[in-house]
Amino acid sequence: MTHQNIRKQLQQQPSDIIKVVMFGPESTGKTTLSQQLARHYNTVWTPEYARDYLQDVWNNERRTCQQKDIIPIAIGQMALENDLAKKATDVLFCDTDLLETKVYSKEYYGGYVDPLLDEAARNNAYDLYFLTYIDVPWEADDLRDRPHQREEMFEAFKKALDEHGKKYVILKGSKKERLQKAVKYVDELLKNKQKKES
Repeated sequence: MTHQNIRKQLQQQPSDIIKVVMFGPESTGKTTLSQQLARHYNTVWTPEYARDYLQDVWNNERRTCQQKDIIPIAIGQMALENDLAKKATDVLFCDTDLLETKVYSKEYYGGYVDPLLDEAARNNAYDLYFLTYIDVPWEADDLRDRPHQREEMFEAFKKALDEHGKKYVILKGSKKERLQKAVKYVDELLKNKQKKES
């Protein structure tokens, strides 16, 4: 695949809907929150492509994520997001984005980030990030592997948002508390959008 082709596949397609990303370390409630918010706003949410991709790799090859998997994961994630953005009502909730993929690449592969992934992570735009805190119990599965580095990983995600100048809110507490806080911020985004359009 040429660089031009990869670049194109990592690009966000133009859309006028609000996009909100769940962002943070593994096992911090991102998927649960994405589902809850999509249900609340009667819209769709973008699942984490890496989970299915890596589960297949594990089932078929008995190996975990390698550096060569990063770009295929990023391409799969953007294809999902671009497709679901067409089906969303007013807002699309993303269980992850390419900046999250970039953080994982950096943390797991000695600071390495593919330049095309870096470019896309910088260029793709979202209205808000919900940074999920590590105050929920760790849940083990075939793919999760850093239960003892949660604080360190949280800081890496927070640093990425700060460095990229992203607008974010840290969510802590129970599922109910997180959802209530998230809804407050999403309602605000929707209200501001309506004001601009009227």
